[in-house]
Amino acid sequence: MEKIRIGIAGYGNLGKGVEMAIRQNEDMELVGVFTRRDPASVTLATKGVPVYKLEDAKEYKNQIDVMILCGGSATDLPQQTPELAQYFNVIDSFDTHANIPAHFAAVDAACKANGTLGIISVGWDPGLFSLNRIYAESILPNGKTYTFWGKGVSQGHSDAIRRVAGVKRGIQYTVPVDEAMDQVRSGKQPELTTRQKHTRECFVVAEEGADLAQIEESIKTMKNYFDEYNTTVHFISEEEFDAVHNKMPHGGFVMRSGMTGEGEQTHQMIEYSLKLESNPEFTSSVLIAYARAAMKMKKEGCVGCKTVFDVAPSYLSPLSGEELRAHLL
Repeated sequence: MEKIRIGIAGYGNLGKGVEMAIRQNEDMELVGVFTRRDPASVTLATKGVPVYKLEDAKEYKNQIDVMILCGGSATDLPQQTPELAQYFNVIDSFDTHANIPAHFAAVDAACKANGTLGIISVGWDPGLFSLNRIYAESILPNGKTYTFWGKGVSQGHSDAIRRVAGVKRGIQYTVPVDEAMDQVRSGKQPELTTRQKHTRECFVVAEEGADLAQIEESIKTMKNYFDEYNTTVHFISEEEFDAVHNKMPHGGFVMRSGMTGEGEQTHQMIEYSLKLESNPEFTSSVLIAYARAAMKMKKEGCVGCKTVFDVAPSYLSPLSGEELRAHLL
């Protein structure tokens, strides 16, 4: 079997997840990790795989079939994806929804100028949830779509908590409101405010002697993060924090409530959900499947930037068309 040669750009939680996901896919092999850190300071779980400086990546153009970018969406991927797309077929998990069109345009230009293929915004949202929204809205044109996130860790909101004076450690969970989801499932198609759809639950280890009331007030009134939500702040010990809040779970629901039939009196409900013990490990697994798709599409002559909307489901699987039709159709 000719294996797909994978490179990883960035070795944080997501990059480590990609390394582990490669082990579960026999048609792939990891050939190198590229980092902004000192390569000598990075220890991989896969023995014998070299670590390189990210700035030297282009020198390995002919040794890698697909480069999976594992940086952040705020500052890393807007610069790194178009740059690396000059030399590699690329996959990223860019998740700043409002900026996807601009990111797509930049990556598309780089890919088309260099004959490469890029697939951006790959993950579960954007990604798998995006697919479920397009399927549901195409099938039930008369209806409303609802997306609920959680229960899960929001890395951005957790970081915001840790920046509050007096906070030693902190983590925040986004929690969907059961009553709101029940309304959607019932066919009522409600208009829901931000506060009605989700709550935010915070667990904080305070610095010794810190003003707990002031910390709670600062969190609950924080603009653009907590002020539009019903927020609960729990103060806990560092021991409890380490024992209970040491993973990165997430998940959520995509729902489409629609009406069909004569007079549009028949209620139809589409619901898709994910319950993830590890957000980065699951996202990594999605990235790997789309790396396989990218390789198949490139062999067919495809260039430019694509999203999950442009990838046929059969391209994600290592199985042949005959096997898919026999066992999954």
